[in-house]
Amino acid sequence: MQADELLALSTVLIAPTSGSAPPRSFRPAVDLQGERTRILVEQTTAVMTDRLGESVGCLAADELRTLDAALALVFGL
Repeated sequence: MQADELLALSTVLIAPTSGSAPPRSFRPAVDLQGERTRILVEQTTAVMTDRLGESVGCLAADELRTLDAALALVFGL
């Protein structure tokens, strides 16, 4: 969940997802691999890129806007 310009770094920002987390204003719901899931923005953290597996997909433009709003809320931007 970060800009492509930062992909050369050894770490990336991630936010876990959950199909059972209760709805909150800072947990946008998105479709991943045909399943509705919530992005747990409040648990955003940095991880080493070598700890990541394959990408599970991309967010649609409207999902990205909702994620941006949730990030702004959680980080106070």
